[in-house]
Amino acid sequence: MSITVQRSTPDSLGEIVEAVAGWQHAGGPVQLHPGDLGWHWRFGAQELAGAVRVWTRDGQILAVGMVDDTAGLIRMGIAPSVDDDAAFAAQLLTDLSEPGQGVLPGGAQAVEARFGTAFRGLLHRSGWVADEPWTPLFRDLAVQVENCGLRVEVIDTHDTRDRIVQDRVAVQRAAFAGSTFTLERWRAMAAAPPYRRARCLVGYDRDGDAVATVTVWSAGAGRPGLLEPLGVHRDHRGRGHGHAITVAAVAALQEMGSSSATVCTPSSNVGGVATYVSAGFQKLPDVTDFRRTI
Repeated sequence: MSITVQRSTPDSLGEIVEAVAGWQHAGGPVQLHPGDLGWHWRFGAQELAGAVRVWTRDGQILAVGMVDDTAGLIRMGIAPSVDDDAAFAAQLLTDLSEPGQGVLPGGAQAVEARFGTAFRGLLHRSGWVADEPWTPLFRDLAVQVENCGLRVEVIDTHDTRDRIVQDRVAVQRAAFAGSTFTLERWRAMAAAPPYRRARCLVGYDRDGDAVATVTVWSAGAGRPGLLEPLGVHRDHRGRGHGHAITVAAVAALQEMGSSSATVCTPSSNVGGVATYVSAGFQKLPDVTDFRRTI
């Protein structure tokens, strides 16, 4: 049975999201998640489809990559069924390395591969080296989550409260320098299939000001959920709002049936890591992308 790689299409994205959701499992690494695809969907289905590559064998999706052309990076999700599959790993490496395969015009310069024993081992042996370290964190949701201490508004896919959505967008833009998030992009994201298992949360302080926001993504009941993104308004930092909105996010994922809450942030983001730990997350050993040297 031959292994093929192809670009996705807007019509195929729903099937791809469901495949990636099925690969998430408790205790596994934080690999490409439906929430990563859902967050990117804010730019529209056509642009997301242009960034997604799909590997299949006998009609079954076995790996998905989301490309960042500007960085020469591809973020991989790999099915547990091919974790130790040496032939599949070899084909992945060939497809990622050769420009003619169409994955990236100049071939991948960096690969985020946090799952796939055979593939990761082959990258090591083929001269790919460790890149920037990232810190994965998780919180088990078997125990009831504490109160976060903020008033939190939850926005699901059917929400029509324009003011709350506008607050969601405003806090995002105030939390991240250079953010291009807009109301139209929120609507594109919220209308997409991944958001059917997602929520946006907006936290308000005692004065009624919107101070923090997060989007949480479920992969389905009993599977790990993801926080992506989370931010505190630049004018309201240093007051514990990051901790509070993180706890609120965990509670939302628990209510949605997730087995755990997961996040992965650059290890250089010391403050961010500390915030997650303060909110009950367990810090796991650092992981790195693989960078091509030849």
